Amino acid sequence: MSRNHDRHSASPRAELLRARFHRRPVADLFELERLLSTSGRTVFRALESLGYHSSFSHAGRYYTLKGIPSFDARGLWFYEDVGFSAAGTLRATIERFVKDAPAGLTHEELSRLLRLRVHDALLDLVEAGSIARSPLDGRYVYVSAAKRQARAQLAERAALLPPPPPPPLLHAARVIDVLLAVIRSPGSSAEKVGRHLRGRGLTVSDEQVAEVFTRYHLEKKTARSRSARSRR
Repeated sequence: MSRNHDRHSASPRAELLRARFHRRPVADLFELERLLSTSGRTVFRALESLGYHSSFSHAGRYYTLKGIPSFDARGLWFYEDVGFSAAGTLRATIERFVKDAPAGLTHEELSRLLRLRVHDALLDLVEAGSIARSPLDGRYVYVSAAKRQARAQLAERAALLPPPPPPPLLHAARVIDVLLAVIRSPGSSAEKVGRHLRGRGLTVSDEQVAEVFTRYHLEKKTARSRSARSRR
C-alpha cells in the first residue's frame, strides 16, 4: 500500500515521523503510536500526509515512507525480514507476479521470491477468480485467469520440463516374447504386440516394445509384411 504526500502540509507529528524513519526505515504501528503518544487513527493521518508503504509480509504490520524503498527490478524491497512491494499488498503482488510470468509460477517459486509461504493467499486468489492453477508434472502451476494467456504460460512451462527418462530395457525373456509375437503375427505394430503381451499377463509397456522394434529394425520388416499382404 502506498500513499501520495504533500511535504509542505506536513504537521509536527508528521515531521516527527519523518525524523523517526530517517533513523530507521521501518516501524510497526505500536511503535509509532508510542512515538506520537496518540492513537492509530492519528498515526495514519500523519503517515497519509507523508506518503507511505505497508509491508506485504507480516500481515501488513510494518510501514515505511514513500521514497525510502529501493525496489528491485521485480518491484520488491526487503528490510531485514520485512518485505515491501511496489504492487502493494501480498495478494496484489502475487497476482502481478503470476500474470507477468511467461511460464506461470509454482508455490515454491513464489515462496522463494517473496521469502514467505503464500499457500493461503494463492488459494484465496484462485477462489476469487483472480488467477488460475493447473496441475503439471506433479505440482500446481499458477497462471493468469485469462484462458488464452494461461494456455501460453502452460505451454512455456511444459517446454521447460526435462524429457522423460527412457523406459527400462526389457529382460531378455520379454525380448524373446516380443520377437516371437512378431514372428507369429507378421506386420503387427509395437502397440498391438504390447497389448497382446499384456493380455497374456506380462508386464510390458508400449515404449519398451517399441525399443525392441527399433533395436532389431522390426518396423521395416513389419511394414514390408503389411505391404506384401495388401498386394495379395
